[in-house]
Amino acid sequence: ANFVLYMHNRSSFIYTIVFVGMEKQISLLLLFIVGCFLLLNPRWALATATEDGSEYWGYAEVRPKAHLFWWLYKSPYRVEDPSKPWPTILWLQGGPGGSGVAFGNFMEIGPLDGNLEPRNSTWLHKADLLFVDSPVATGFSYVEEDSLVIRTDEEAAIDLTTLLKELFNGNETLQKSPLYIFAESYGGKFAVTLGLSALKAIEAGELKLQLGGVAFGDSWISPQDFVVLYVGASSKRPISNEQQRFKHLKQDFYNFLLDDGQSPVKGTKAMELKGINGDRYSRYLSTKVYKSAGVRARSLYDLMNGPVKDKLKIIPTNVTWGGQGRLVFPAMAGDFMKPRIQEVDELLAKGINLTIYNGQVDLICSTKGAEAWVNKLKWDGLQNFLGLDRTPLYCNNDETTTKGFTSSYRNLYFYWILGAGHFVPVEQPCISLEMVGRVTQSPA
Repeated sequence: ANFVLYMHNRSSFIYTIVFVGMEKQISLLLLFIVGCFLLLNPRWALATATEDGSEYWGYAEVRPKAHLFWWLYKSPYRVEDPSKPWPTILWLQGGPGGSGVAFGNFMEIGPLDGNLEPRNSTWLHKADLLFVDSPVATGFSYVEEDSLVIRTDEEAAIDLTTLLKELFNGNETLQKSPLYIFAESYGGKFAVTLGLSALKAIEAGELKLQLGGVAFGDSWISPQDFVVLYVGASSKRPISNEQQRFKHLKQDFYNFLLDDGQSPVKGTKAMELKGINGDRYSRYLSTKVYKSAGVRARSLYDLMNGPVKDKLKIIPTNVTWGGQGRLVFPAMAGDFMKPRIQEVDELLAKGINLTIYNGQVDLICSTKGAEAWVNKLKWDGLQNFLGLDRTPLYCNNDETTTKGFTSSYRNLYFYWILGAGHFVPVEQPCISLEMVGRVTQSPA
């Protein structure tokens, strides 16, 4: 048999057992010993890999009975350059409750699209890719008790930091690869809190990792700045009471988010937050990305619970992709509208490279909204940043068509992506890949 078995414990020391063309009896004996060890050490997590070592995936028990699923792709386009280490990108999906292993991987930046056909614009051209179904209860991640779902961005960050400890601390190859956290939509709030949590662990000597930077893609960093702009363009209702007005703002936003994107914006309904769930958001994402990518209308649920689950083999029989997704969005209702501008300021002050990129025609997390919250930063380099001219961006050395603009000062970078909405990697794949190469300083 040709396979690799990884076991990760709480201290993140990784033992690797490799069986390649061994006698069947010896293999079975060793597997029996390993199995007994796992039974005696329930905190250790099982992972596996493809025969060629290009993909690794597994579970990490980040808390008792709370399991995060991860999937790491090693790039076939890797370039060795002593002056520029090959980077790793951690992708965090939005929602909250969107599956990075499904949406980010098969619908946006992974090696295969929703039809399992090769994607020419995969970000593997510039980096290795690590997808995680986060928070727990998202995608293939699961909890053994419903009460174990997280309720805040900080709790999600703690779980993700635990995962990074288990993956990086015993793996010298990963430690040499700078990690860039890329996030989309609500995932931006997870990214900034994870950035701070990871830095704290690194400074305490608990996490062996090079944090290269954090990138916010059309990210929900300051909800009010986005929602106010959205309702300002779609509602002319006079509302005198400020608290009541804010309630209407939220409800109108949810109506927009759950709309099919084709019918006119609906009026406010008596909709409570607890009635909105991640399943609807997931269907919204599926519709938008499938249309943009031009793939066949294959059910993502069928894809993940069919050929993908069959390939992975380690998914528990009682776990289905998205089976617990209904738990995530309501559990995080209290944090949904909380801004994370202060946390962005903290990362900037610590010298971490931060990138903001936004699709020009995104209505959910509009460019104007992103510019509005950037203007609220207390970072000492803000005024210099705001005073800079924008530099045009082109693709494939074609300087006849402007694909976007960029501006940067010290460790803050902003990309305005033309012709893209909420899903920049899908709607403008060429300039997205160019941007990723710049952000990660990829040698490719």
